[in-house]
Amino acid sequence: METNLTEVYLDNSATTRCSERAKDLMVKVLMEDYGNPSSLHMKGVEAENYIKEAKKKIAKTLKVDEKEILFTSGGTESNNTALIGAALANKRAGNHIITTSIEHASVSAVTGYLEELGFRVTYLKVDADGIISLDELREAVCEDTILVSMMMVNNEIGAVEPIEEAIKVIKEKNPNTLVHVDAIQAYGKYRIFPKKLGIDMLSVSGHKIHAPKGTGFLFIKDKTKVKPLIYGGGQQKGMRSGTENVPGVAALGEAAEEIYENFEEKIDHLYQIKQRFVEGVLKIEGVSVNGKTGRDSAPQIVSVSIDGVRSEVMLHTLEDRKIYVSAGSACSSNKPSVSHTLTNIGLKGSLLDSTIRFSFSVHTTEEEIDYALEVMNEVVPKLRRYTRK
Repeated sequence: METNLTEVYLDNSATTRCSERAKDLMVKVLMEDYGNPSSLHMKGVEAENYIKEAKKKIAKTLKVDEKEILFTSGGTESNNTALIGAALANKRAGNHIITTSIEHASVSAVTGYLEELGFRVTYLKVDADGIISLDELREAVCEDTILVSMMMVNNEIGAVEPIEEAIKVIKEKNPNTLVHVDAIQAYGKYRIFPKKLGIDMLSVSGHKIHAPKGTGFLFIKDKTKVKPLIYGGGQQKGMRSGTENVPGVAALGEAAEEIYENFEEKIDHLYQIKQRFVEGVLKIEGVSVNGKTGRDSAPQIVSVSIDGVRSEVMLHTLEDRKIYVSAGSACSSNKPSVSHTLTNIGLKGSLLDSTIRFSFSVHTTEEEIDYALEVMNEVVPKLRRYTRK
């Protein structure tokens, strides 16, 4: 099996390669315009202008006000700030929080912590495709509900939650309930307009959209009560003290602007790549795909279960051929445990440890997909025979 490919990176939901534009701007800020944005001299003003420019670029993609963008270190901090900050700021209004049973650990671990603080948390169930029930949500919202937090796209199986319909249900039942959306796997794959949808807070991570790691932002709708988690010099209007990561912020703004250029074309490409991969992988005996696979699923994620072959074995076999994938969520894949997403969609026990995630980017090519399929066609039967012995 000959190929000219040096590597086939199919783990883009774990992280993406930084874009050239984002990298070039980051290096310029690091090496030339390196002032502290709190300094009063020209170097400080230059640095502050990069932050303003990044806010402008990001706000434009969401059709929100620049002052509603809070820069963070990434998705985990954005989610923590939204949940803990909103819960503590609004606890006089109630102590009930609603989330789903398939959230990323940066939400589920936080709701566990909030339960320790005395908040009551309802975890919505999902169906076999990973989708919540709007009826169950309607039943769960009460006058005590201060916050609902749900992901727009599931990071393991690519399920897309009915965010627009869910928000209507929530606001009809209790107009005062805040809605937080984890858009970490959705931003850059969908056009998201928080004002139109009724979203109060929205989390985004930079390294999922070809920006550097350690960057991200939280959209907080004007006048939404959120307590800061980090105190100090009062940067970002006191919402997140500490000297801003100007090179990272500048690069994040650039990547956000870039990801939405020629957007429809990019998304069409992703869905074509996904369809090609799904059709090919389903031809392999004993292989199944979890969740939906059409345009009603995320364009970049495919969860594949391989009966009789352990995830870790498959991952390292593909790695030997320079194909890089993930055994579930990369944030927890170095700490082996049963995926609560796969458990909650009712995946049968024998497949829980036989599931890997393929995730694509706008740079993924048909040649890479075909090579990955070719390798899988060759190795899956061999590995299955080997593990049965």
